[in-house]
Amino acid sequence: MKLKSFIGITLCCAWILGGNKTYSFPSPTDHNTPHKASLSETASTKKDDLSWEELQKLYKFPEWYTKARFGIWVTVGPQSVPRLGGGWYARHMFMQDVGSQQFGRNAYAYHLKTFGPQSQKGYIEVIHQWKAERLDTDKLTKYFKSLGAKYLVVHANHHDHFDNFASTYHPWNSVNMGPHKDIVGLFEQSARKYKLPFGVSSHDDRFLSWWLPAFGSDTSGVYKGVPYEGRLTKADGKGKWWEGYDPAQLYGLPPEQRTPEYETKVKQNYLLRQQELITKYNVDLLWVDGYGFPYGNYGKELFRTLFNNSLKRSGKIDAVGIAKVDQEPMLVRDIEAGVADTILPYPWDGIFTFTHWFYKEDDPLTHNARTIIELLSDIVSKNGNMLLNVELMADGTIAPSHKQILDEIGQWVNINSKAIYGSKPWKVYGDNLNSCQREIERNIINADAEQVQKKAQKENFNARTVNSTPYGHDEVRFTVCGKNLYIIVLNPTASTIELPALGLSSPEQPGKIRSIRLLGSKKHIDFEQDKNKLRLIVPDKRPTPYAAVFEVHGAINLK
Repeated sequence: MKLKSFIGITLCCAWILGGNKTYSFPSPTDHNTPHKASLSETASTKKDDLSWEELQKLYKFPEWYTKARFGIWVTVGPQSVPRLGGGWYARHMFMQDVGSQQFGRNAYAYHLKTFGPQSQKGYIEVIHQWKAERLDTDKLTKYFKSLGAKYLVVHANHHDHFDNFASTYHPWNSVNMGPHKDIVGLFEQSARKYKLPFGVSSHDDRFLSWWLPAFGSDTSGVYKGVPYEGRLTKADGKGKWWEGYDPAQLYGLPPEQRTPEYETKVKQNYLLRQQELITKYNVDLLWVDGYGFPYGNYGKELFRTLFNNSLKRSGKIDAVGIAKVDQEPMLVRDIEAGVADTILPYPWDGIFTFTHWFYKEDDPLTHNARTIIELLSDIVSKNGNMLLNVELMADGTIAPSHKQILDEIGQWVNINSKAIYGSKPWKVYGDNLNSCQREIERNIINADAEQVQKKAQKENFNARTVNSTPYGHDEVRFTVCGKNLYIIVLNPTASTIELPALGLSSPEQPGKIRSIRLLGSKKHIDFEQDKNKLRLIVPDKRPTPYAAVFEVHGAINLK
């Protein structure tokens, strides 16, 4: 369907649904003044903007992204305030029973104990308590750059429908309340200062369904049947800190009052908010969560704004869009908490966090320096980038335990940068593959083996963690940069390893190796190459306790 065929819809107006609640979309000028816009003529989309098809003809993935390989994503928001309750705290705090979503099992009880009954003190109170009083974006950005991050992405909004920026179209934002800070704007200024490409992440398109528990009530106990906060009205705020704000603009209308017209207005408001985010902060990268384009063509229009805005600023399309959208040549493929199972012919992004997406203390770390370094090596060998989430605490600082891990990752990245930045996959991504499955598969029945294989082939949420079986001492990943091949030994021990892929008669047809050295060390490595394999010695003394990286001269056949 062509974009211009969408019928113009009325925005930023107030209306009554169900006879008992008013919902308004704020406009840039007057909250009571109706503002009309069609999908193809919103605040940030101009008539002279290029169409999707025209953009496709011009688009090439920017080198700043394809060569970067490693970026940092900062997550902070009202959901950073509770210390327990998982990464979907705002939803699970309204659920006495979270069902299969056990990562949120502690949210309800924690909220009841810490803040009070959900029918009296809901998420609005959590927003009020978020202050980010120690947030220093310059200090953080400088630190991230020192770790080796080549671009910075900041969380702009989550499923909780709360904006971390100075939103013209949505009053529930971090400038109006909570920390009273433009979180995105502050990080954008710091990214420009330290010359890092700047991106944002948006996760807001599922808020209507995500917030449904907020319209319920306790099913047992003292507060059984007392409605939760989702059913509050603007009038209920009189005399409270949020007086003048409408909870329906945060939670959406009660489910029984929603109409197709209302949902269309929600989608249009989403588009206006995200377009403003793109153009106000001139973002270089936009990552949207979920599967497919957010709200269909509305999400596609959002990326059209991203690329057109970049074209106007730079004279070329120098922006990156990331999404779980298949077969879209202008978008980087998002593999969330997972890794491709082979070399992909196009850019993709593996996104990881240490525990939950927001800082929490109720679960042990899913990742540490070892697993992140192994994942980064695996990702880069398959033509991907890693985006590593740093879960800031509510005050805007990094938890000491997380900083220690980041320091170790940064040390490794800086020592082994030649194998990462600007690198490309070799003919195969690794050798002695699936070493971590060998011992498992010796002791499981065929049906279980099938499940192991299926999990290995799955992409999203398939990542190895601290609890995974370690790699074998001889499993490696390959990258190429310039004239050199890099061998990354994932779980090194002092030993001799054999690599069939580097035998002179192997299908990969490597060249005759002249020398090998361990990055971070001045010592050259003893090796032997024959037609069947390369045999090299992994030394006992290595610059880090993690993956060992060897620079190989001569293996890349330049004929």
